[in-house]
Amino acid sequence: MRPLRFVALGDSLTEGVGDPVGGTWRGWAALLAEGLAPADVPTQFTNLGVSGAQTRDVLERQTPAALALRPDVVSVVIGVNDTLRCTFDIHAVAARLDTVYAAFRAQGAVLLTACLPDPGSMLRLPGALARPLARRQRAVNTVVHALSERYGALHLHAAEGAWIADRAMWSADRLHPGESGHRQLALRFHTLLAGAGLATGTAPCAEPGLPPPSRSAGLWWLATAGTGWVARRCTDLLPQLLTLAAAEVRHRARGTSARLDLSASHAVTSALAALSVAERPDAA
Repeated sequence: MRPLRFVALGDSLTEGVGDPVGGTWRGWAALLAEGLAPADVPTQFTNLGVSGAQTRDVLERQTPAALALRPDVVSVVIGVNDTLRCTFDIHAVAARLDTVYAAFRAQGAVLLTACLPDPGSMLRLPGALARPLARRQRAVNTVVHALSERYGALHLHAAEGAWIADRAMWSADRLHPGESGHRQLALRFHTLLAGAGLATGTAPCAEPGLPPPSRSAGLWWLATAGTGWVARRCTDLLPQLLTLAAAEVRHRARGTSARLDLSASHAVTSALAALSVAERPDAA
């Protein structure tokens, strides 16, 4: 019997950071893989997620490896790290995701996608610093929404909601789900697949085996490892983020903050329109 093949692409979220088991990371994708088919049907699971990955990494490295495996189900959950770089370009993000989604759908794979919360709010950064990051994540989420619809993906809305706001869902670093959060992601993806008649195994258990990290653990992480994590992820972004924050303060003082949102909205519209034009036979 040919095994059901599930391949997961993405960054540390897909890698499983925040859900340690046996000296390694497990994560939502591994939990989901266990429930895709009944116990008597073999499932072949490959996790290509790598901490720090951006959409470029998914396109250039992970996608060719995944296509070679000819998956039946493939998840592509990516984009947060793009927002944390000074090179952020929603046009490039949209073009890369469009290429990736199209490649898997052309192979006939079931495509799983998700929108995600913005890192600024998760880290509880000051408003002037958080708002530019939130605007970028909203742009990525809008693109993911639009392309998910275009390619018939099963899309999980994971950018907001009561379960996202629940501190017990998150690990001490406040950026990655803890065991409970990973279980919720797995369960909600399983519900989408089961609703489409594509997951026939037992749904992942929602109850964690370990208690959530304490508030003191979160504060300790922020005071120690957290500083290093932010520095590694945001070194090239910081000068630009400070400039963006200064612009936020100026516009807020003038009552013109809506202009920043409008500009970001126009950029997303332009990025998606460019993809539509590129697909037309007479685009040349």
